[in-house]
Amino acid sequence: MGRGKLRIYLGAAPGVGKTYAMLSEGHRRVERGTDCVVAFVEHHGRPRTEVMLHGLEQVPRRTLEYRATTFTEMDIDAVLARRPAVALVDELAHTNVPGSRNPKRWQDVAELLAAGIDVISTVNIQHLESLGDVVEAITGVRQRETVPDEVVRRADQIELVDMSPEALRRRMAHGNVYTSDKVDAALSNYFRPGNLTALRELALLWTADRVDEYLQQYRGEHNIRSTWQARERIVVGLTGGPEGRTLIRRATRLAEKGAGGEVLAVYIARSDGLTAASPKELAVQRTLVEDLGGTFHHVIGDDIPSALLEFARGVNATQIVLGSSRRRTWQYVFGPGVGQTVARDSGPDLDVHIVTHGEVAKGRGLPVSRGARLGRSRIIGGWLAGVAGPLLLALLLTHVDADLGLANDMLLFLALTVAAALLGGFLPALASAAVGSLLLNWFFTPPIHRLTVADPKNIVAIAVFLGVAMSVASVVDLAARRTHQAARLRAESEVLSYLAGSVLRGETSLDALLERVRETFSMESVALLERQDEVEPWTRAASVGPHPAVRPEDADVDMPVGDHLALALSGRVLPAEDRRVLGAFAAQAAVVLDRQRLVGEAEEARKLAEGNKIRTSLLAAVSHDLRTPLAGIKASVSSLRSDDVEWSEQDRAELLEGIEAGADRLDHLVGNLLDMSRLQTGTVMPLIRTVDLDEVVPMALGGVPDGSAELDIPETLPMVEVDKGLLERAVANIVENAVKYSPDGVPVAVAASTLGDRVELRVVDRGPGVPDEAKDGIFEPFQRFGDAPRGSGVGLGLAVARGFVEAMGGTLGAEDTPGGGLTMVLTLKASRTGAPAPPDLPAHAVT
Repeated sequence: MGRGKLRIYLGAAPGVGKTYAMLSEGHRRVERGTDCVVAFVEHHGRPRTEVMLHGLEQVPRRTLEYRATTFTEMDIDAVLARRPAVALVDELAHTNVPGSRNPKRWQDVAELLAAGIDVISTVNIQHLESLGDVVEAITGVRQRETVPDEVVRRADQIELVDMSPEALRRRMAHGNVYTSDKVDAALSNYFRPGNLTALRELALLWTADRVDEYLQQYRGEHNIRSTWQARERIVVGLTGGPEGRTLIRRATRLAEKGAGGEVLAVYIARSDGLTAASPKELAVQRTLVEDLGGTFHHVIGDDIPSALLEFARGVNATQIVLGSSRRRTWQYVFGPGVGQTVARDSGPDLDVHIVTHGEVAKGRGLPVSRGARLGRSRIIGGWLAGVAGPLLLALLLTHVDADLGLANDMLLFLALTVAAALLGGFLPALASAAVGSLLLNWFFTPPIHRLTVADPKNIVAIAVFLGVAMSVASVVDLAARRTHQAARLRAESEVLSYLAGSVLRGETSLDALLERVRETFSMESVALLERQDEVEPWTRAASVGPHPAVRPEDADVDMPVGDHLALALSGRVLPAEDRRVLGAFAAQAAVVLDRQRLVGEAEEARKLAEGNKIRTSLLAAVSHDLRTPLAGIKASVSSLRSDDVEWSEQDRAELLEGIEAGADRLDHLVGNLLDMSRLQTGTVMPLIRTVDLDEVVPMALGGVPDGSAELDIPETLPMVEVDKGLLERAVANIVENAVKYSPDGVPVAVAASTLGDRVELRVVDRGPGVPDEAKDGIFEPFQRFGDAPRGSGVGLGLAVARGFVEAMGGTLGAEDTPGGGLTMVLTLKASRTGAPAPPDLPAHAVT
């Protein structure tokens, strides 16, 4: 008897249709004549799922008693006795009621598989054990029922049951998942669009990894060694030239042709100083590739083709996109170029695309920055031509019978000296001249094989040869130096132009400027350090990169800016010629830092101006909203004191009631005004304590009429760290505002739930709601929304509530209520002591 096969329907969330798909498969098996039974299926009252059970044989369940409550579970003994070919078992991660044979249902399934019975089951992605923390961080709900990942991975088939968040929410709104009384709460909590999107992504990624495991297993079983490019990852090689934008767009189009394509743009800079590209153009290309969904990478490497291929293989790329060379035809004498070298060395598994563009063959112009310096290969070639070349030439001439004459021999040796100068510069040419003169004296000037010269004319000839060779080498080296200086000046001018442009544009991002310094000089980290005076320690005003220096003396390069500011770079030592440009960066960093502080001072001034505005509004509010209840109180008191009218007991009661109502309104208005004043002056000092919400929220509802609010605070809710008094005032203001706008006879819902390490309190009304553009405005002081009548308040309730909540480290925002209305969402920090002990019952049994 062989082992049974396991097939699992995997879903992102409840309600996507896993059980429905499993029952549909059961019907197909029965129609094909397979002995298929329902071992356990939970339809949760969903009519369409319940209908699918018709026509399928169901094995009777086992009844268990636990804590005076009756539960039903899968009867594994009955299923084993029935011995069907296929058993349908729902909810693989379910925890069995105590008293069952196995603690978990997946262990029951393992017994059925061992007995040779095929099993079809269902599970949600949030029930996988390895994803518990991730799901809790997303949804705020800890899944107590889990199944080991290995159990699911060992399944013979895994089928993803997918549904978009919008479609699932519509299905829930239509009552196809939960009953109508639970729909609003579900849509507002667990089944939010963001939660569902994240869970769906988790399910897709987990399934994709499983598919990759199947693929690797298949390749191993069939001994397939070549790369299967199932997912396109395209690397774009950038030079910093204008063609980079064309390459990025072309690579993006290539990536869009396949599912899951990814674009990685890489710029490779040399490690010997300033990078060989315009920082401004690279910044534009970085922005472009990020806007198109790709990533930008900055890599250091002297051998451009090797560094590019190493990067591509390191990220498991499938394609490389390069631009056609901008070099002119004659420049190919110095080598095949980056594109041809990469294409030659890429191997069979890495495709290389050479893309044409408008800059092809137009020339690179003067090389920028240190690109004009001779590379390692040219220096080696120069020394070979200057030292080995004369030796080979002397060997050749001594073994050829033709007598060319001393003058021609000198010209041949002079040609090698010029070649050495062109390739390697002055030192290889000088060595070539010295070696050539010695060889001419030894082999071609009488007396032969002696370092003496018999004929004075030959002495003059050798001296002239040595002088000409050194002169040619000096001129060639001077030309290379001038070219290098021109390149440096061009690079410096582009950097300084960028700095000047940033000043004119008013850019104030200090981190962006320091990141530009790091990329321009190929550094690991850059920090801007400051101190108040000579005896104070240095502090970091801003920094980028890992492990920035904390003191100028700890950095590889430091550039002082005045007496109390310094730019510290870590990574390598810069040559002196780079410090001029670094000084310009340092000066600009100081300007940006001063500008940021001026912006902060301007913000403080703006707050003061807002305070003055609030005080002006306060005076306007006092002039009416406070005088109205005072006028009512005075009129009532004057009436009671009047001797001209004989008031009945009922009239006196009404007048006294009016006085009390006016006094209450005055007390409420004055309380809010004082609270707002405390918030504006920053004198609110919360006394944070660990508090249970069900101790605070009911007290906050004392100011609203009975029956106007419904409270739902779970007992298992974690405690929160708040100021009890401030929280009570904030909740009271929120609920009173909701009751004011809620229709008559429709109570306001006040419900609490957990969300990761936070606790949410949601106040839901069914009033007219607030447009999206006005949601932030309702929290401003002295704001009334819509047609709120004068005298109904000064518009401070929500402003005070948000101020108190933020003072306690929480947040207060507004959302639309599904079906119409406004939901106030108050988020608070949960206590680290955790929630009260949950009931000792399986989660499924409790629900």
